[in-house]
Amino acid sequence: MADKLKFVAALLLVVAGIAGFYILSEQALVLRVLSVLLGLAAGFAVAWFTEPGQQFVVLARESVVEAKKVVWPTRKETMQTTGIVFAFVLAMAVMLWIADKSLEWVLYDLVLGWRKS
Repeated sequence: MADKLKFVAALLLVVAGIAGFYILSEQALVLRVLSVLLGLAAGFAVAWFTEPGQQFVVLARESVVEAKKVVWPTRKETMQTTGIVFAFVLAMAVMLWIADKSLEWVLYDLVLGWRKS
């Protein structure tokens, strides 16, 4: 129950920051943006101290560790893969164009006879 109340408080702080943006419409834009940023920071700070907030922090840290384990492709591998994709797209476009023109010829010229001049 305490976590739910903390989440409600965090949400209210974020809403207050956004409301401050509109309430301070006569003020400088810097103050208005600062209001939103402070509301977001305060909301995140309150949410941080909840059990789901702590679980999210652990998940985020584990995600960073897993992302560091990824073996990223080299520039050469990336260029080769991109070239293969472009070649495949071009081949498929040509095949579909041939199929389209073939069906057009069969239907319009042979079956319906619409293109006879």
